[in-house]
Amino acid sequence: MPAALRASPMPRRLLLDGRSPARRTLLRHSTVQRRDGSVAPLNKLRGFIEIERKAPAPYRPAADRLADYAEINGPADQAELTRQSARCMDCGTPFCHTHTGCPISNVIPEFNQQVFDGEWRQAYSNLASTNNFPEFTGRVCPAPCEGACVAGLVDESVTIKSMEYSIIERAWSEGWVVAAPPARRSGKKVAVVGSGPAGLAAADELNKKYGHAVTVFERAERAGGLLTYGIPNMKLDKETVQRRVDLMEAEGISFVTGAEVDAAAISETVEGFDATVLAIGSTVPNNLPIPGRDLDGIVYAMEFLTRNQKALFAN
Repeated sequence: MPAALRASPMPRRLLLDGRSPARRTLLRHSTVQRRDGSVAPLNKLRGFIEIERKAPAPYRPAADRLADYAEINGPADQAELTRQSARCMDCGTPFCHTHTGCPISNVIPEFNQQVFDGEWRQAYSNLASTNNFPEFTGRVCPAPCEGACVAGLVDESVTIKSMEYSIIERAWSEGWVVAAPPARRSGKKVAVVGSGPAGLAAADELNKKYGHAVTVFERAERAGGLLTYGIPNMKLDKETVQRRVDLMEAEGISFVTGAEVDAAAISETVEGFDATVLAIGSTVPNNLPIPGRDLDGIVYAMEFLTRNQKALFAN
């Protein structure tokens, strides 16, 4: 065993991580370039010291991005994912997944460790246990987890968002993300008004966790709300949104699009349901009473983004 590894005591979690002998051998003999330019065995215990932050899934070249509306993320470098996962510090208090970091309490140190160990399916199971839609947050979340990362106190934070994105995309490509309808139905019916991220998450929880029959009402022609009409394709491709909606339908959730549920119609719409969830979002913009606001070409962001997305759908 290389001296750099032999001299460092292994934390209990690393000793009991269940790595296969082949994976242990691979990691023991792997070498990486350290931030000072030298090459040495990959040492998880000193990763945050020896390895600089680098995006494992960098943006596509700008010249390519100018020619299309596709997502800006390029393919992940598997070797760099392992290298970056070694920067996770095995913190005593991992602020990344407390109230100061991830709002949904993703168990970040554990899935970073699983990526390091090559246990991708376990990493997906870990991520899916706290996050209904990792493919959305892995693309568009502002990553408060990285802002709370302990490594960021003295250096750049761990590439947590890239890890999340890579885990869920690996899971989809490997066929691990499959429909999982509830084994037992409650006999209750719930209406969810609005199919944005809040409405979709509520529907997913009510269906899979509680077994309720859920119907989601959406006034637009496609489900997804802000995910579909507010976030540009270069950040979140609409096939990614539809892929999740299709899975939710396979799990038993019904979607009714083109359904305007206003104050006059809501009583009739939700008649026969045992409960109603209002996840309608906010489509009333805040104006800015400043000089130049009335000039031509100054428009509300959501109006512009929605019109642009509808035009792309039409083409």
